[in-house]
Amino acid sequence: MNRGDSGFGFRIFWLTFFLHFASAGEGSPARALFQTGAAAYRAGEFPVAATAFRQAAELRPASGTLQNLGSAEWQLGRPGPAVVAWEQALWLDPFNAYARENLRYARKTAQLESPELAWYEVVSTWLPVNWWAWLAGSSLWLAVGLVLLPGIFRARKRAWHQAVAAVGFAVFLLSVPAHIGVDTRSRIGFVLRKDTPLRLTPTQEAQNVTRLAGGEPARLERTRGNYLLIRTSRASGWVERAELGLISHFPLSVRSGDPKVNSRHD
Repeated sequence: MNRGDSGFGFRIFWLTFFLHFASAGEGSPARALFQTGAAAYRAGEFPVAATAFRQAAELRPASGTLQNLGSAEWQLGRPGPAVVAWEQALWLDPFNAYARENLRYARKTAQLESPELAWYEVVSTWLPVNWWAWLAGSSLWLAVGLVLLPGIFRARKRAWHQAVAAVGFAVFLLSVPAHIGVDTRSRIGFVLRKDTPLRLTPTQEAQNVTRLAGGEPARLERTRGNYLLIRTSRASGWVERAELGLISHFPLSVRSGDPKVNSRHD
């Protein structure tokens, strides 16, 4: 893996940073950590950058912060955490083209597959996950209001009332599969560490079914104590909780051994 490949297009997402943190105020710890990470990344201090971006994401998850965290992790030769961070960036903002480009490059370089999505899961990726609830609620209330309110106020129903109500009901019905897709897609995760053992049973002494690559996709089936039953394209088995990162779980945990970052911004 060539971590210094300039063609990869790592970009410090300053526009997202500004728009997301402008309302947080000058003294925001998340903003200070983002600036620390950006400065460390430009200086080539990738361990410091990864820690700062991770801590900023813990305080205030944002697509740009997670994108930059993925870039720092990739530069450190950790494709698993990088893929998870970029997928989480797209979970929050599917319009983040930089994160999508980075994922495409990383998977091609590390020979990783993308998760297989059902059609309703594909639909759920068209908009940010929080938008679907707003879209469903507003379209349903609009349709119901246009159907009931004219009768309540003894007003004449007009053709445009019925047309808009029909559109509202249609949008609501179309958003239902997306809601299902958001729920099922939230159980998609990615292996964090290289050569992670996939165990036959949820114990340390269990026989290994196979070994998984960092960044390999999996679906969470169920949990038992400190172990997760996952299903990959190759096999099913158990891994430890710390060995799988789910795209919908925030904040990110800081692994031991990472350098600490002073959250003060002098």
